[in-house]
Amino acid sequence: MTQLKQQVCEANLQLPAHQLVTFSWGNVSAIDRQSGLMVIKPSGVAYEKLRPEDMVVVEPDGYYHGPLRPSSDTATHLALYRQYPELGGIVHTHSTYATAWAQAMRPVPVLGTTHADYFYGEIPCTRQLKAEEVSHDYERNTGEVIIHTLQDRPPMQVPAVIVAQHGPFCWGSDAAEAVHNAVVLEEVARLAWLSCQLKPQPEVIPPYLQDKHFKRKHGKHAYYGQG
Repeated sequence: MTQLKQQVCEANLQLPAHQLVTFSWGNVSAIDRQSGLMVIKPSGVAYEKLRPEDMVVVEPDGYYHGPLRPSSDTATHLALYRQYPELGGIVHTHSTYATAWAQAMRPVPVLGTTHADYFYGEIPCTRQLKAEEVSHDYERNTGEVIIHTLQDRPPMQVPAVIVAQHGPFCWGSDAAEAVHNAVVLEEVARLAWLSCQLKPQPEVIPPYLQDKHFKRKHGKHAYYGQG
């Protein structure tokens, strides 16, 4: 667990480094699939004060170990880990451009190859949570609405969902990859916003170009990079 705490702490510190968070608005978690234990940022602790030993170990039922309380988004992370065994790390931020799309309750359209390199299709936005979903088990229901929004889309092909009027959740095979995807999401959201300023209804890229860019980086026929 010491190594996982170190990894989660380092991943959390990448959020302010990439300007994805303000104050303590965000969190990163990772899971040890063998034990089922999750490690996550403590609630409300400033990033400049974070240490590996501050990371909170959480059991699958939400019980946590240590003097610090885990992030208030813990139940959302747990719901996603339960649903998707391929997830190893999860990030939640209120990064500016991705959150702007969330507040507009609009998915991020796939307008170019930068987007297609990482996300297979649009980055979906959830429906609004209902009043009863907010008043009871809000954080767990946030996870459930993300799952409902993805439906049968493989989560590693669309490693982010924007929660309506809230903000983005991103994931990856580990905490570092989840942060990487959060950085890419913010840049893709910024590019999409700028494109919409230049042309209010820009065309999405054609499927053949989307397929080419996504599949050259992902899957068994990928050839981008050094393997």
